[in-house]
Amino acid sequence: MDQTLPSEIQLSVVTPAREVAHEKVRGVTVPGKSGYLGILPGHAPLLSELQAGELTYERESSTEYLAVSRGFVEVLPERVIVLAEAAERAGDIDTERAQHAKQRAEERLRKITEPGIDRERARSALDRAVTRLAVAARMLK
Repeated sequence: MDQTLPSEIQLSVVTPAREVAHEKVRGVTVPGKSGYLGILPGHAPLLSELQAGELTYERESSTEYLAVSRGFVEVLPERVIVLAEAAERAGDIDTERAQHAKQRAEERLRKITEPGIDRERARSALDRAVTRLAVAARMLK
């Protein structure tokens, strides 16, 4: 019986609107609810909630970056399935729009004592905008 681990794992990143990625990769890092999770082929089964953050994956000759926000990740030894509320590749992010979203969220957080301001929603919007800007900046490197 061959006991060696596979060298690749199948990654699928899906949003309600579309499949963002579906390919064999060498490793994946996802923003789990309690922190980042590094996943390699043969990983133990795992189910985790996602938070807004940077999902990275290693291909044979490159590293790819995606901004993801909220959802779930299922890990099995041979595959990783990410079901995200939103996911964008670094090159697809509209940085001007993300910068405006960041400014709006920061403004809401400054007005947190005013009635009608949902602190959790504003914080979540700020996290998403900051993540999108950080992932987009990867394209400049």
